[in-house]
Amino acid sequence: MKPETLSFFDKVYQVARQIPYGKVTSYGAIATYLGAAKSARMVGYAMNASHNKDVPAHRVVNKKGLLTGKHHFDGTNLMQQLLESEGVKVVNNQIQNLKSIYWDPSQEL
Repeated sequence: MKPETLSFFDKVYQVARQIPYGKVTSYGAIATYLGAAKSARMVGYAMNASHNKDVPAHRVVNKKGLLTGKHHFDGTNLMQQLLESEGVKVVNNQIQNLKSIYWDPSQEL
C-alpha cells in the first residue's frame, strides 16, 4: 500500500515496528511524528487494536514511562515481562532510566 492510502492505525503500526529492541517510545511521540500531535490517545487505541499484527505494542508507553496500556495484554504482567526480557527495567509499572532507552521516531526515521 502507498503511504497515502494507509489508515492512521496502519501508519502507527509502521512506526511502532521500527522501535528498536530494548527501547521504548511514547504515544505522543508517534502521534507527533505522524503530524497529528494531539492524537496520542488515537495512537493508544491503535496499540490496543494491534494484537496479531506483529506490532511491538509493549514498547509504547506514556510520556512519563508508565505502562498505561498493560491491561490490554494477556496475563497480569505480560507487558512488563516483555520489556524486562529486552533488558528494560520496570518498577511499579514505571520504566526506569527512561531517558537512556527512549526512542524518538522524529530523530530516527
